[in-house]
Amino acid sequence: MVMIFDNVQKIKQKIREVCLKTGRNPEDVTIVAVTKTVPVERIIEVVNAGIYDIGENKVQELLEKRKSIDNVRWHFVGHLQTNKVKYIVDFVHLIHSVDSFKLALEIEKRARRINRVVDVLIEVNTSGERTKYGVKPEETLNLVRQISENCEYVWVKGLMTVAAYLPNPEDVRPMFRTLRELRDEISKFNFRNVEMRHLSMGMSNDYEVAVEEGATIVRIGTAIFGPRK
Repeated sequence: MVMIFDNVQKIKQKIREVCLKTGRNPEDVTIVAVTKTVPVERIIEVVNAGIYDIGENKVQELLEKRKSIDNVRWHFVGHLQTNKVKYIVDFVHLIHSVDSFKLALEIEKRARRINRVVDVLIEVNTSGERTKYGVKPEETLNLVRQISENCEYVWVKGLMTVAAYLPNPEDVRPMFRTLRELRDEISKFNFRNVEMRHLSMGMSNDYEVAVEEGATIVRIGTAIFGPRK
């Protein structure tokens, strides 16, 4: 049986150790429990273990689970289609996966209607894999500029990436470093509605390396809940 509470404590301890080693404050790293296919009762276990940030990949699954779980911050971490924006725009805490100006404009339109600012991250494809979503690193600055110049209700809070899945976590370090360097570059510009606070990077197999490289949000599923069936 997967001991969710114990797993959460182990992850927190590892993050604490990495932060102490690199001179960071462990409180600056948020664990988002990724609950794709995870039943509600196990999500409640993770909340009881002290994780209040919950990430979902599918809009329909998020909406169903939200009916049964209160007092958490919902993160949307999967690929978001423009026709699904309307279902989450009124409550989602953070959208991690804005990868086009078209999507940003749809969020802006829906958010304006309800007079609610929506915080987003720009998803960057740092691995170059065709199977992954995300804007190219060299196109990221322009997308941020477009959003800043044309949106009032979409606020860019940082960047996100899904690194390649490689057996040795050290091999993905350059991808995390690319995201951090992009964040630092964009931070030099005084864009309206842009605050480069977050780097959402690192998952179950590589979150320690991601924290070493500056992650402020790690998205963890398997290391908390065990392998998906």
